[in-house]
Amino acid sequence: MQPAVNIAVRAARRAGEIIVRSMNRLESIQVTTKGRNDFATEVDRAAENEIMAIIAKAYPQHAFLAEESGRTGESETVWIIDPLDGTTNYIHGFPTFAVSIACQHRGRLEHAVIYDPMRQEIFTASRGDGARLENRRLRVSNRPDIEGALVATGFPYRANQEFADAYLAQLKAVMAATAGVRRPGSAALDLAYVAAGRVDGFWELGLNAWDTAAGALLIQEAGGRIGTLGGAPYDLSPHVVAGAPKVYEALLEILGPHIPDALRS
Repeated sequence: MQPAVNIAVRAARRAGEIIVRSMNRLESIQVTTKGRNDFATEVDRAAENEIMAIIAKAYPQHAFLAEESGRTGESETVWIIDPLDGTTNYIHGFPTFAVSIACQHRGRLEHAVIYDPMRQEIFTASRGDGARLENRRLRVSNRPDIEGALVATGFPYRANQEFADAYLAQLKAVMAATAGVRRPGSAALDLAYVAAGRVDGFWELGLNAWDTAAGALLIQEAGGRIGTLGGAPYDLSPHVVAGAPKVYEALLEILGPHIPDALRS
């Protein structure tokens, strides 16, 4: 395992400890509202601070792009961090959330870690070295087409309500073409599950870089594809489609007629 990945794994596990330990006092956790249906807790902030402290100790010259604290530092190497992806799930005691950490150098994703503290599963990837769940090599599913596929998604519930009608048309089209659609509530875990072959594809509108950066590299290193709704290469894009190669292509075709002009890129 690459040294940077070891550091990120250590940081993710430590954040996971903070997150899980705090679950026995959910009713007393301070929750703040960042926007419509967009929440943060003192646990998000504590976990993020711990992640950044561990990484900064090892790499004091590196910069950060983190959900709660934003962009800090200037460097060719940037750590992209979501300390608790699935905060709404977390504050309701719904046990699906994750820690997501990616490392980008000169604009290219190099390392990724996604940690599910409830299942104690650690997904890792380094560019050119594959993706792994613990010590097991990951590959996306070998599904030859969209028929029979299981696809994950996320509902546009925050600032993208203007795209709700388009999304519902997309959802209807995907439901008609697949074996099922799932909405667990953590984009980072959804992408990790694509890499692990647990779901065959994924799409969502209005994501942030910290939601998708680690998962994007996991999928690419597991032999899958990820891009924009219009099929352009992924570049910390807010509207993403991902999947096993054939499922990815089929999703682009299915979603295509239902993409608002503002999202065609």
